[in-house]
Amino acid sequence: MTGQRDYEIFEAGNVVLQSGAVFPAMKLAYKTYGALNSAKDNVILYPTSFSAQHFDTEWLIGPDGVLDPTRYFIIIPNLFGNGLSSSPSNSGNGPFPQLTYHDAVAVQHRLLTERFGITKLALVYGWSMGGMQAYHWAALHPDLVERAAVVCGSARCAAYNYVFLEAVKAALSGDPAFRDGRFVERPVAGYRAMGRVYAGWAMSHGFYRDEIWREAGFTSLEDYLTRGWDTTFARRDANDLLAQISIWQAGDISRCAAFSGDFDRALGAIKAHMLLMPGATDRYFDVRDNEDELGRLVNAKSAVLHPIPSLHGHRAGNPFNNPRDQAFLKAEIAELFNK
Repeated sequence: MTGQRDYEIFEAGNVVLQSGAVFPAMKLAYKTYGALNSAKDNVILYPTSFSAQHFDTEWLIGPDGVLDPTRYFIIIPNLFGNGLSSSPSNSGNGPFPQLTYHDAVAVQHRLLTERFGITKLALVYGWSMGGMQAYHWAALHPDLVERAAVVCGSARCAAYNYVFLEAVKAALSGDPAFRDGRFVERPVAGYRAMGRVYAGWAMSHGFYRDEIWREAGFTSLEDYLTRGWDTTFARRDANDLLAQISIWQAGDISRCAAFSGDFDRALGAIKAHMLLMPGATDRYFDVRDNEDELGRLVNAKSAVLHPIPSLHGHRAGNPFNNPRDQAFLKAEIAELFNK
């Protein structure tokens, strides 16, 4: 590592993508926590969510946290398009190719096997886009994944979820900085518009009805929207955000050569202990999608659906400064490890 960088880079070389295109000198940024045991069977893979980098979600890791680094070797691979792994912002000015979760899992698998010699995952844990990656891992590497926790995620991007993302894209790209299919400068108005769209979808009706935002110190609804959402996405490159949205919208565990679009066959390939934890009030990763998937996990060692009983909508699955939802996640993961 150099300078203040707290992560490492896996140099994947020239990677043939699922689309058939070749991505030159592909890079996967990752960070590890804890120690790998001699049997190499204490590994937790914790993929990142939309726009997140590892330090955004590592708060969940700790001796008293949801994921314990004193017992497990935890790896956070940064999803392509997040600004640390290969992304439009660090890969030159040419067109950035369409990437998929299948591409991400393929390179993550190389990281595990080539750098660490890992052939067994005690758990794949992911929230949101991380949860979709966890689902892909369980289907694509059923003999490697012992357990998977899908938190506010799904096995494919539902049509309703896709439409939500179309609104996000329209809000962001409506900025005049978006020209000829890419952003040529920072879209200040676009970031704010994107945040306002997200604010309505990410949190629940009850969150706003009961003014739960006051618990975080906001003095009014406008104060919450301004300080809580207007600049949320401005910390990321706008072209990176579009690249990750395209990965999200294309998400489908069955959309690959192994399953040829057969969703039942893809879910039926999963052997892991599966824990599906949607947010009870999540508006775009709807509980009903996990309910449908649950019945198709016919070969899983076990499969349970435990919605997070929270008014925090999608963010119930990433409950920073939300002790009640944190406690729920911690108890559920502890129970999963008993299997």
